[in-house]
Amino acid sequence: MSASKDLACILKSLQLILEAQVNLQRKALNHVWRTSNVRPLIQQCTKDGLKAPDQISLADWANCCKDGSERISVVVRGIKAFTDLPQGNGHTSTETLLVHKLVQPNIPSNSLQGSVDVASVRSRQQSKAAVYPDIPPSEYQIKLSQSDKELLRKLDMEHRAKLVKQTEREQDESPRNTVGESIKEQQAKVAAVPNSKTKLKLSDNAKQRKVPSSRIGRMMSFGSLAAGLGVGTAAEYLKQTFKIGDVSPDGSNLLMSKANLDRIVDTLCKVRGAALKLGQILSIQDESVISPDLAKALERVRSSADFMPDWQVDQVLGSELGDGWEEKLAVFERKPFAAASIGQVHYGKLKNGQEVAIKIQYPGVARGIESDIDNLGGILKMWNIFPKGMFLENLMAVAKRELAWEVDYLREAECTKKFKALLTGYDGFYVPVVLDDLSTKQIFTTELLDGVPLDQCFEMEVEHRQVIGEKIMELVLLEILRFKYMQTDPNWANFLYNPAKKQLLLLDFGASREYSKEFMDKYVQVLKGACDGSRDTVLNMSKEIGFLTGYESKVMEDAHVDAVMILGEIFRSEGKYDFAHQDMTLRIQNLAQTMLVHRLCPPPEEVYSLHRKLSGVFLLLSKLRVQIECRQQFLALYEEYMRLNPPQH
Repeated sequence: MSASKDLACILKSLQLILEAQVNLQRKALNHVWRTSNVRPLIQQCTKDGLKAPDQISLADWANCCKDGSERISVVVRGIKAFTDLPQGNGHTSTETLLVHKLVQPNIPSNSLQGSVDVASVRSRQQSKAAVYPDIPPSEYQIKLSQSDKELLRKLDMEHRAKLVKQTEREQDESPRNTVGESIKEQQAKVAAVPNSKTKLKLSDNAKQRKVPSSRIGRMMSFGSLAAGLGVGTAAEYLKQTFKIGDVSPDGSNLLMSKANLDRIVDTLCKVRGAALKLGQILSIQDESVISPDLAKALERVRSSADFMPDWQVDQVLGSELGDGWEEKLAVFERKPFAAASIGQVHYGKLKNGQEVAIKIQYPGVARGIESDIDNLGGILKMWNIFPKGMFLENLMAVAKRELAWEVDYLREAECTKKFKALLTGYDGFYVPVVLDDLSTKQIFTTELLDGVPLDQCFEMEVEHRQVIGEKIMELVLLEILRFKYMQTDPNWANFLYNPAKKQLLLLDFGASREYSKEFMDKYVQVLKGACDGSRDTVLNMSKEIGFLTGYESKVMEDAHVDAVMILGEIFRSEGKYDFAHQDMTLRIQNLAQTMLVHRLCPPPEEVYSLHRKLSGVFLLLSKLRVQIECRQQFLALYEEYMRLNPPQH
């Protein structure tokens, strides 16, 4: 049955591809017809009835021949310019060399190997005009079309990429010092000293790419993904059948081939928005729930995102802040220093000298939430990528609701202000100031914070890692037991650390949410049961809160309680809990398959965001390799919670 379903999917994908190819060929032929110099002749022949060739005027034939010869001449000169291009020394772009070759075809290629700018091209054009005054400029000035410029830009980028790889290879081969560390490794370590304001850095895989803003454009991206997965699966099947190239040793998992995983990552990074957000949510699932290969691909999705081209940035800023938005800033960096699922962040400076972070939302993201998640979910369900026990429909519904919150930057501004008020008086935390006059529904501006991204803090001295770990744990317990309000996005980029002030800086409050007293009263009792080691309390409160229906098998009940008790170890342990040597993840993985098979209902909707945050925090603490006292913190806040929220009988 599965094989027939896979075959049907492949055939459907091939049909989509053939239809797309037919449409492309039709568009190509239409373009050739519209731009052809033969078309006017045919139109003239048929204007007053079909004319014989001898009835067409000599002037028309001459114009047609002249036009055609000029086009052929341009093509020949372009090909000749490409073949004569030198290898160069890495300082001259391909586009600059080609412009020189087209403008001055008689200049030897070896004279173009230096650094050439636009001014020199113009000066030589003027010299040529002085030498040949009778020749109009149009005869020796070649104007490149947009497609020509795009081709040249790609060639230039490929050349630059080769130079970068060569430089990195030379750095990796650099001599090592007496303690065995390369110079590159030494420079990568973060010094715990006061530093200038540190900004996040885009992933090396990030590239400038237009965000499809229309629903049709976004739908076509998902359609291409579905078709591509079908073709990739068919190709993998043929490779494994005929032993062509690299094949899986066990001959399994046709869908999760490297080419298909690359297609998934590329599509999610292209459309961004809700689809990328869903991919990032799925990326925190452990490898017992989803394929290890897919988990690695989704991790690339979580850490990577492309960014908008300049014209699209200007378009969003102009529509949100008005045509004179540049007058409000003294400095605005065109290239963002961070890019995420729904927006990218740029550096700016006000005229009073204040440095700011300007987050700009991708166009079309807010309008495409429903359709994006439905399209991606349809593909995931069609290929049975996730087990039924994950209740993908519920996960998609939660993702839609959270995305609707996150795309509302005015809501994020209010959440940021609320968190700033909640953390007032708590040492070691800082929330940025919101600039309301530069914030709208799709633009969010705050002060630029002075800190180091947490993923650059893993090699700091233990003193600083300890501070970060303690503050992270304190914040999570405060959010659950005192605030009932949590910033639920576990992305490490949402935290910075200032080593000079030993302060945790908090960012990105779009995913903040409040939890009801009714839910939190029961959830806190589940945690207290795990802290006390009471399996009965955990089981009974899990039924009340909605984790279990009460009709589960004994196997499912035991697996669920075991998982909660494993997570509760951090609150049962006397003294400091060692996150560096914990094996919670491995033990929960051993229970996950049982729960996925025997689970009868999805967890409460609040749990998706809450446990996503807790999973991210536990992983962060293990990366920091710290030991933290958790039990006494939890018990003190629990007693306060029960005093302020007494149980109602």
